Amino acid sequence: MGDQKEMSSRKLLGIAGMGWMFDAMDVGMLSFIIAALQVDWGLSVKEMGWIGSVNSIGMAAGALIFGYMADRIGRKNVFMITLLLFSIGSGISAFATSLAAFLLLRFFIGMGLGGELPVASTLVSESVSAEKRGRTVVLLESFWAFGWLLAAVISYFVIPAYGWKWALLISTIPAFYAIYLRVNLPDSPRFLASKKSERVSLLEGFRRVWSGENAKKTAMLWVLWFCVVFSYYGMFLWLPSVMIMKGFSMIKSFQYVLIMTLAQLPGYFTAAWLIEKAGRKFVLVVYLAGTAVSAYFFGNAEALWLLIVSGIFLSFFNLGAWGALYAYTPEQYSTSIRGTGAGMAASFGRIGGILGPLLVPYLVANGVSISMIFLIFCISILVGAAAVLILGTETKKTELAP
Repeated sequence: MGDQKEMSSRKLLGIAGMGWMFDAMDVGMLSFIIAALQVDWGLSVKEMGWIGSVNSIGMAAGALIFGYMADRIGRKNVFMITLLLFSIGSGISAFATSLAAFLLLRFFIGMGLGGELPVASTLVSESVSAEKRGRTVVLLESFWAFGWLLAAVISYFVIPAYGWKWALLISTIPAFYAIYLRVNLPDSPRFLASKKSERVSLLEGFRRVWSGENAKKTAMLWVLWFCVVFSYYGMFLWLPSVMIMKGFSMIKSFQYVLIMTLAQLPGYFTAAWLIEKAGRKFVLVVYLAGTAVSAYFFGNAEALWLLIVSGIFLSFFNLGAWGALYAYTPEQYSTSIRGTGAGMAASFGRIGGILGPLLVPYLVANGVSISMIFLIFCISILVGAAAVLILGTETKKTELAP
């Protein structure tokens, strides 16, 4: 029986993880496509920033809407809808001929991306035992690294030779995978066991996440999500472009970012091991502090070796922290508002994802140095770490609230 349950949780991890990987592939590819579109369409730095920000506006809307829907119609159904939305949207965007059309499509793609992530982590959290829950969700998040690696490989080999349109067409593969998911993905046993009468409205869900003992948890999560998303999208969407600003060619920049991306995997795997040994708070605080230090050195690096080494550590610590964030978030709420609570936190965080990519080009246009920009991200990450340290409670090996 135990072996069967183990097999079932591994199957769920694989199926949900593949969806997560395709999500990451789309976001990762966007950072390379932004750099290519600047050349192809002659975009200004500010127009480039809007591509990342519109994506995040869609993600904010998607996290809120689909997080709530997951509490109403089930985790599996929403996971399917979001996966199809961003997969098909990516394919259609390959045929966009203007920035306005591309931005509109990025909004809908963002909705799918933003809704899929908190729903997938909630589904997995509710389907594994308390002893393995944290590790399993971090391992789920590790598929993000494989998605970024896939994006970096496709971008490195496809975009310079064949153009960004072909890269986007390749990203439609998840749409076909979603058909397979419909048959194979089990829904959350906790959701299936909950009564329809317990399912709350969006307004009631908002009231409950901000009332009683939930208020402190929600405040902590919203600050944490905002700081992490603001810094992540501000830094990582601009990595290839920052490398170009520092004087490297597009090919070299893509190559160096690919090397940095490889460091995400050990970041996830060490976080997955530590999260059940040392706890969620320890992993979040230590890995966020490591991210802040790495961001400072990356922004100030002049020598190539320091740029690559600090970029490697930036990837290592930042993505390990992301894994812990997705494990920690659904553990704060009861089943009836878990999707809503996780979705709202992620949605608020996406406001940071809107501001981060816009901040870089606006500051660059006003003569602010890359080192000063990365210092801002460094401070943001430290604020997020402080929120967890002061307001957070440890949830290691505790049963989820019914």
